[in-house]
Amino acid sequence: METKYFAHETAIVDEGCKIGNGTKIWHFSHIMKNCMIGENCNIGQNVVVSPEVVLGRNVKIQNNVSLYTGVICEDDVFLGPSMVFTNVTNPRSAVVRRGSYEKTLVKKGASIGANATIVCGHDIGEFAFIGAGTVVTKEVPPYALVVGNPSRQIGWMSEYGHRLEFNEEGIAECPESKEKYLLKNNRVTKI
Repeated sequence: METKYFAHETAIVDEGCKIGNGTKIWHFSHIMKNCMIGENCNIGQNVVVSPEVVLGRNVKIQNNVSLYTGVICEDDVFLGPSMVFTNVTNPRSAVVRRGSYEKTLVKKGASIGANATIVCGHDIGEFAFIGAGTVVTKEVPPYALVVGNPSRQIGWMSEYGHRLEFNEEGIAECPESKEKYLLKNNRVTKI
């Protein structure tokens, strides 16, 4: 069965990529060899997806994003315009470190804002929200709202993208979905 995806005529898709049905790849983007892209993804203009990057289903990548080897994005991840991932902690032009790329895992439903930078080796939890321009230098817990340089947590977000306000019992309700969340031991879970 042939996979059906759309690639704009100016996009470059190298051989050896696996691209899911319904995915769209827009102007001047480069999808490099051996990457895996799930179904129904949207890859904006001027995006680079390096070798062996893995994208789940329904990942939305805005314009001018760079995803380097070592990045894995689970289902329903949003990557804002011009955000970037790194894959080497201590790069030097004269030192080849291709064999020491670090992994970064962005878990299901997480959103990363415009111009954010994710320093390699720091995972982003489920449904976390990284504010525009944030520089992530440590792990981000599930549902956390982080901002700044370096990043600091300032709250919690619902799966629908609303800030959560917890009562004395540690319960919060999303104003849109009416889903309830529990804050216990500085971790949020949906109940």
